Amino acid sequence: MRFGLFVPQGWRLDLTGIDPAEHWSTMLGIAKIAEEGPFESIWVYDHFHTVPVPTGEATHEAWALMAAYAAATKRVRLGQMCTCMAYRNPAYLAKFAATTDIVSGGRVEMGIGAGWYEHEWRAYGYGFPSAGERLGRLDEGVQIMRQLWTEGKASLNGRYYQVDGAISRPLPVQDGGIPLWIAGGGEKKTLRIAARYANYTNFAGDAAGFAHKSEVLAGHCKDLGTDFDAIVRSANYNVVIGETEKDVQDRLAWIRSHYEPHVPADVLESAHRTFATGPLVGTPEQIVERLTELRALGMTYAITYFADAAYDRASIDLFASRVIPELAG
Repeated sequence: MRFGLFVPQGWRLDLTGIDPAEHWSTMLGIAKIAEEGPFESIWVYDHFHTVPVPTGEATHEAWALMAAYAAATKRVRLGQMCTCMAYRNPAYLAKFAATTDIVSGGRVEMGIGAGWYEHEWRAYGYGFPSAGERLGRLDEGVQIMRQLWTEGKASLNGRYYQVDGAISRPLPVQDGGIPLWIAGGGEKKTLRIAARYANYTNFAGDAAGFAHKSEVLAGHCKDLGTDFDAIVRSANYNVVIGETEKDVQDRLAWIRSHYEPHVPADVLESAHRTFATGPLVGTPEQIVERLTELRALGMTYAITYFADAAYDRASIDLFASRVIPELAG
């Protein structure tokens, strides 16, 4: 099993209380932990407003961070979970990503999706198109990016995007272009787009949900004549880990107290429940057992998030020393 690590960037209220002047050194410090340890990749979110509710707290821009990490790291791969197609023109995004890939020496992943966070869409003046239009933009945008990364030129007279001989040189360092992660579990459209184009998928992380989405993806691959087994299936996980059950409960109590000043009471309960009920909540032994079950279902790449990463690195260290060695390779 392979492992990635989300770096705190503020979106999930995970830099609150830290002076903005110290944000970059904090984020880079977590990236360096991944660089030095057993994590294969680091990840950021592509969002502008915080969750679970919009606040005035920091949310750093995803692709600016990609470029910074490309220059500041040497080994780890660099991903976003996931870039919203409609937030940037796809030809421009492909060009930006290609340059970042070159700066990094060929370590960029392209996590891409249709987008969902209505508040920030409208606030930034993008409107909020129907799900069908957002998915249509995802499909057309991926076609444009693939052309630019493999041929250096793209033309498409689509319903949503039109490019006519767009040039992107030089090509990415990686043969065949930057790997595509199609994120989302929409069964009729998103997983069909993934079956057609994806190197990686990213969807439900619980055992039952993962098994079901995998079955749907396999059906689309059969219909399209693509190779289901060639697609790496991944999932994202909130990790709440402790040596003992009491340690786990203490971590959950810290998460509640951390969120409490920033969100309404009803939202606080929902947010806390999200952390408390995830598959990767428990002792190292319990988490290894659950990941072993998921690996048997075909989940071979876990992208991990630690709510306390910017404040206390003990959770990351415990996961890296006691969980990853049992499953890596």
